[in-house]
Amino acid sequence: MSVDTHQASAPPPASGPGAALGADELRTLDAHWRAANYLAVGQIYLMANPLLTEPLRPEHVKPRLLGHWGTSPGLNLVYTHLNRVIRARDLDALCVWGPGHGGPAVVAGSWLEGSYTETYPDITRDAAGMARLFKQFSFPGGVPSHVAPETPGSIHEGGELGYSLSHAYGAALDHPDLVAVCVVGDGEAETGPLATSWHSNKFLDPVHDGAVLPILHLNGYKIANPTVLARIPDDELDALLRGYGHDPLHVIGDDPAAVHQAMARAMDTALDRIAAIQRAAREDGATERPRWPMIVLRTPKGWTGPAEVDGLPVENTWRAHQVPLPGVRDNPDHLRQLEAWLRSYRPEELFDEDGRPRADVLACVPDGARRLGATPYANGGLMLRELPLPPLERHAVEVDKPGATMHEPTRVLGDLLEDVMLATADRRDFRLVGPDETASNRLQAVYEASGKAWQAGTYDVDEDLDRHGRVMEILSEHTCQGWLEGYLLTGRHGLFSCYEAFVHIVDSMVNQHVKWLRVTRRLPWRAPIASLNYLLTSHVWRQDHNGFSHQDPGFVDHILNKSPEAVRVYLPPDANTLLSVADHVLRSRDYVNVVVAGKQPCFDWLSLEQAKAHCARGAGIWDWAGTETGDREPDVVLACAGDVPTQEVMAAAQLLRQHLPELAVRVVNVVDIARLLPRGEHPHGMSDFEYDGLFTADKPVIFAYHGYPWLIHRLAYSRTGHHHLHVRGYKERGTTTTPFDMVVRNDLDRYRLVMDVIDRVPGLAVRAAAVRQRMEDVRLRQHDWIREHGTDLPEVADWIWDG
Repeated sequence: MSVDTHQASAPPPASGPGAALGADELRTLDAHWRAANYLAVGQIYLMANPLLTEPLRPEHVKPRLLGHWGTSPGLNLVYTHLNRVIRARDLDALCVWGPGHGGPAVVAGSWLEGSYTETYPDITRDAAGMARLFKQFSFPGGVPSHVAPETPGSIHEGGELGYSLSHAYGAALDHPDLVAVCVVGDGEAETGPLATSWHSNKFLDPVHDGAVLPILHLNGYKIANPTVLARIPDDELDALLRGYGHDPLHVIGDDPAAVHQAMARAMDTALDRIAAIQRAAREDGATERPRWPMIVLRTPKGWTGPAEVDGLPVENTWRAHQVPLPGVRDNPDHLRQLEAWLRSYRPEELFDEDGRPRADVLACVPDGARRLGATPYANGGLMLRELPLPPLERHAVEVDKPGATMHEPTRVLGDLLEDVMLATADRRDFRLVGPDETASNRLQAVYEASGKAWQAGTYDVDEDLDRHGRVMEILSEHTCQGWLEGYLLTGRHGLFSCYEAFVHIVDSMVNQHVKWLRVTRRLPWRAPIASLNYLLTSHVWRQDHNGFSHQDPGFVDHILNKSPEAVRVYLPPDANTLLSVADHVLRSRDYVNVVVAGKQPCFDWLSLEQAKAHCARGAGIWDWAGTETGDREPDVVLACAGDVPTQEVMAAAQLLRQHLPELAVRVVNVVDIARLLPRGEHPHGMSDFEYDGLFTADKPVIFAYHGYPWLIHRLAYSRTGHHHLHVRGYKERGTTTTPFDMVVRNDLDRYRLVMDVIDRVPGLAVRAAAVRQRMEDVRLRQHDWIREHGTDLPEVADWIWDG
C-alpha cells in the first residue's frame, strides 16, 4: 500500500541573525503559548488544584471528561502570534475560529489577556479564578466545549463546520480597517460550503472592504480518519489553493522554536502583502484582482500532549482528537501521565504564587479593544446604527378600492430597497444577498443605487457588475447566508432574497444562528444585532413553469420549530402589507424573520394605512370582504395566510355572496403566522379569548394556507374550536402546469373552498347541493380546458374582485 507523503523543508533557525524573532521575543511568545496550552488541558481535566501546588489526586479531576484537545495547541499558536502582530502593528483584528470544539484554546487566550475576566468578573485572573475557569468548562451550569456565544471575541459557533470562511468574509465587508483572520480546520475544509467559500475573494473589494487572512490548519485527522487536504502532496495542495486565488505561505513542523519562527515570518509576510494590496487599490487606483495571501499551518494533532497511551500512539493521530487520557480517575497510570503532561509546560514559570500570569506570558498581549476577546467587531451590536428607512408613503401603491388594481409586491419592495441602498451609500452598512436571483425576484431597482460586487473578469455583455457594489450574488445559498451572518454579527444590516424551495439548503445554518441569538439574549454583555431577514419569493404557487422541483414551502415549518423568542414568520398578502412588514423586520433586532411574498402581479387589497394597522394586529377580520351583518355571528369563517390563498379565499367569498347570499361569512387574514399559537408558547401568540373572538369557538373555519396544511393544525391544536378547523394547503401535488391548476391539484382553489363551506356548515349539504355540484363541474371543466388550451379558464384568468 502506498500513501501520499509530504516533506517539510529544513526548519529555520530558532533565533539569531535572519530570524523573525529575537531570543527575548521567542521566549515570551513561547511562554504565552505554553500558558495557553496549560489552561486548555486544565479546562478539560481539572476541577481543583489548578496550579498543581500538591500532587494530583483523582478527586482533583472532573468525573466526566468532555472536550477536545487535538485542535487546541494549533489554535493557541495562532492566538499567540495574532497577539504579537496586533500589538506590533496596532491592528484592528477579529479571529473566526473554525475548528470544531476549540473552546479550551480560545477561552484560555481571552483569560490570559484579561478580556474573559472583564466579561465574567467572578472568573478572576488568579488561582481562584483559574479554578473556576477549569471547573466550569463542559460542566453542568458552565460553558460549552466549543467556541460559542459565551466566548468573548467570537462570532462563530465552533461546532458549525463549513461556514467559518464565509463568516470571516462577511465580517470584512465594508470594514476597511479590519483584518478578519479565519482558522479553517482540515476537517471542515472537506465540507461543500467551505470549499465554495474560498471563492469569496472574488467579491472582496480592497478599497472599501477589510482583508481576510485564512489559516488552513492541517493537523491531519478528524474524529477517526485522516483528512483529505493533509494527505495530498504539498504541490497538489499548493496548486489547489492557488487555483482558488490565494498565495499560500506554508508553516510546517513540530519543533516549537522552529514553528514560532516560521509562523512569525508567515504572519509578517501575509500582513505586509495585505497592506500592499490595499495601498495599491486605495492610493494608486489598482483594479486588477489581487492574489490574497493565506497561511497553511501543518502541526501535529494534539501537539505537546501524550505521545502514547496504553501502548498506542496518540500525539499526531486521531486518538488526540478529544480526551487523550480518558481514565484518569480510575487508572493510576493515566493520572501520572496527566500530571506529567501538565507539568511539562512548567506552570511555575508561567504563573506566580497567586496564579496570575507572569510578565513574560503577557508581553505579547495587546491593550484594550485591540485584544481578540475585547474587539467590538465581535460584539457587533455595539457598532450598530439605525438603518435609514424611507417613509413608506414614498413607495406605497394607491388603493382606492380593494382588488381594483394589481402590482408585483417584490418589485414595489425593490424600489424601497433602492432608497435604502442610496441612503447607506456613504456609511456602507446595508447589503442585499441572494443566489443569482435579485432580478428574478423583481428587486432589480437596487442596481440603480449599487451594482453587484464583482472582482473577477468582465465582458461587454455583463450588466450591473461593480467592483464596489453592495449587492452580493453567488449561486451558493450557504455562502450567501455565511456572508450575511458575518455582516450582521459585526454590526451591519442586510436582507437575504431566495427562491422559497431552495432556502432549505441553509436549514442547518439558520438552526445555529437561532441558537446563537437565543443564547446572546441571556448574555447582558452582548449588544443586540440587526435581525437576519429572509425574503422568500418565487414561491410554491407560482413555480408552475419550473415545476415540482421548485415547489416546497416547508422552510416556515422548519423555522417555527425553533426558539419562539427568536423567530418570526410573515405572509403579507399584497404590496402594501409587504412594505409594512419589510419596514418592521429591517428595524428589528435579534430575530430571524421569514417573509414570504410573491413576485407575480397580485391584487392590492389594503391601503398603506390599512396595511400598517393590519400588520400591527398580525391577524384580523376583513369586514368589507365578508357578509356579516349586525350582531349576528358568522355561519362560517374563511381564513387565509399568503397571497395566493388570500386571492382564492376572496374569490370563494365572492362566489358565496353570489350563490348563497343569506350565509354570514367572515373573512380573516393572517399576516403573522405565530399569532395562531397560544400566548404562552410564543410572544406573538393570541390568548384563547382573542382567538375565539376572531375565529369563533364553534363555527366551521375553512383555512387556506400558503404551505403544508398540518402546520396550521399544529399551531392551533389546543384551541377550543380546533375540531372545527379545516385547512387547505400544499399537499406535494406539484408539476409544470398553469397557476390555477396548481391550486386545484392541491385542493386550495376557490371552488373547493366553497364546497368545503357547504360540507361543513350545518344544513347546507342539502340546501346548497346544486351549488356544490356547479363548483365541482367547474373544477372538472378547468382540467380539460388547460390540457386543450394551455391556459387557465377565462373566468379564472380574468377574475376581478367586485365586492
